[in-house]
Amino acid sequence: MDEVKKLLEGFADRAADGLPDADIDADVTRGRLALRRIKRRRRATGVLCVAAASALVLAIGNQVNWWRSGGEVAGGPVGPETAASAAGPSTLPPATPQAKQTISEFGAPVVELVANRQAWSTIDCGLAPKGWTAESPIAANHVVLSQPEMRTADTAAKVILQAAPQARNLSRPRVAAAGGKTVHIGTLDGRLTGQVKLSSHWLLVSFPSGTVEWPDGEVRRFLASCTLH
Repeated sequence: MDEVKKLLEGFADRAADGLPDADIDADVTRGRLALRRIKRRRRATGVLCVAAASALVLAIGNQVNWWRSGGEVAGGPVGPETAASAAGPSTLPPATPQAKQTISEFGAPVVELVANRQAWSTIDCGLAPKGWTAESPIAANHVVLSQPEMRTADTAAKVILQAAPQARNLSRPRVAAAGGKTVHIGTLDGRLTGQVKLSSHWLLVSFPSGTVEWPDGEVRRFLASCTLH
């Protein structure tokens, strides 16, 4: 500060004519006050930075402790859903499979097969879709199953069984064994179709379109229960 005062006095000696004499002591006093204010601001800024850093460390530490201990959060204890999500998928209870599937993912009801109590002439199946009956008259090698509310002419909504000497070419075929028999599933004339060889003939079954869903597993069960006489 003494060096600053000397500089100010040197400038005052060379002041231009007509200007008032410089007040060196007053300038030095103002400089000292300004310097003190700068130092105070620096100290205050440093304290705030330290406080902010300390608060951040405490917050992170508390969060880590909460994660480790599974403690409470603001608003009450952690619910079972939140705890399960934080713990990860490995701690979730296994899904319980449903005994019966009644609605497919497409919204249509899934067929339910029950024991068949009807005689179908030369075609006989131990299982039948629940609520479906054979239309009269029943031909020797041709059976049509329908529900009571169906229109007679609505063949696309019915199950049609027929015996044939040869197998048909199915689109996108899937072959699987069921009940000791080899069942072929695919598409024929735009309809889901299954066929299975029984003795010297094939049983060809066309399933309804859109009114009820026939998963491949139910198609195999149905065809595996059938015989030809």
